Amino acid sequence: MTDSAPQANSDPYFQTLFADRIGGANYGKDTEIYKFEKIKRAKRKALADHPTRALLDFGIGENDSMADEAVRNVMAEEINKVENRGYADNGVAEFKDAAARFMKRRFGVEIDAETQINHSIGSKPAYAMLPACFINPGDVTLMTVPGYPVAATHTRYYGGEVYKLPLLAENNFLPDLDAVPDDIYRRAKLLVLNYPNSPTGQTAPAEFYEKVVDLAKEKSFVVVQDAAHILLTFDGEPRSFLQTPGAVDVGVEVHSMSKGYDMIGWRMGFVCGNSRIVSAFADVKDNSDSGQFIATQKAAAAALDDDSIPGEINKKYRRRLQKLVATLKECGFECEMPGGTYFLYTKSPTGSASGEKFNAAEDATRHLIEQHGIVTVPWDDAGSFLRFSVTYVANSEAEEDALMEETKSRLKSAGLTWG
Repeated sequence: MTDSAPQANSDPYFQTLFADRIGGANYGKDTEIYKFEKIKRAKRKALADHPTRALLDFGIGENDSMADEAVRNVMAEEINKVENRGYADNGVAEFKDAAARFMKRRFGVEIDAETQINHSIGSKPAYAMLPACFINPGDVTLMTVPGYPVAATHTRYYGGEVYKLPLLAENNFLPDLDAVPDDIYRRAKLLVLNYPNSPTGQTAPAEFYEKVVDLAKEKSFVVVQDAAHILLTFDGEPRSFLQTPGAVDVGVEVHSMSKGYDMIGWRMGFVCGNSRIVSAFADVKDNSDSGQFIATQKAAAAALDDDSIPGEINKKYRRRLQKLVATLKECGFECEMPGGTYFLYTKSPTGSASGEKFNAAEDATRHLIEQHGIVTVPWDDAGSFLRFSVTYVANSEAEEDALMEETKSRLKSAGLTWG
């Protein structure tokens, strides 16, 4: 049997059956090119035009190292145990208990492992499932932009609307919650936050979270805080939203094992906070998946109990960011050390000394890739910015330094200008 691609003027019989949420009868016909596909195409062109020039890839958004050896050793041991062979459903006690210990030890937050924590197969599915708990047609999810779009996508899937909260430099990349119209608040069910923020690198102060809690109670919405980068905090101690008085009454926090533990690809995270919201998430989850492999959960539990692991990862990315900030400043960029994440978010150049004009960050990104072999990610949601990631592959500090020197050489030759 074969699945032949449709002919140019002939749609398959089921073309009109696609759900409106993914495009309806026009699904598969959209000619718009996704941002990251544009980057891939520019990279291919750069390699074809300059086959001997290495790409300096600051666009990678995932950790460059394997999980700690001790965690891998636990995994190797657990996969051979017969008791780990079955479905995990809504999680095993070992992981929930470790997550509760983690929240208490790192943030002073008392969480009941049985009723206030549930694991997820990475944090991404949590943002897909939480809208299912609350969003009916016409309801609103408040989302910061730029940001991670999954909760917004699934809000629309359920017939809801997304109200965008722009993160502007003049507001320290915090959303202006006072500017939201009353009619939007009347329909709002969810507020999705992400601090330390990807991609801006901003951290949220205690008073911001206090305002969010008060507003959630006043306007009657639920708060979902994305804490994926929380252990990559550089401007003080990591702060959990749930440390805020009253936070557990209004929402949940979603944690990921990827960023802080080098467990990219292991797909482990957890949702914690209000017990009724966690219960609703568990009900949706129970009808969406059968849980992560139990051996993976037990290895992740061992990771959560070892604070030295995120400590070393934080140290590495802090060092790399400090080097990158110094390098970019020498080349004309206005940037400072971010409060957190492994991203550096900086204003995009508007042109170059040789006469190129960049009307958007996407234009600057394509120019840097194709002409200079430097890969960044553009953001044009709230001003034009470039995101540099320090998750590039380098096996030593000497290799990091060599990469910075090559970056400096290429950027200076680019002659970038800012209008």
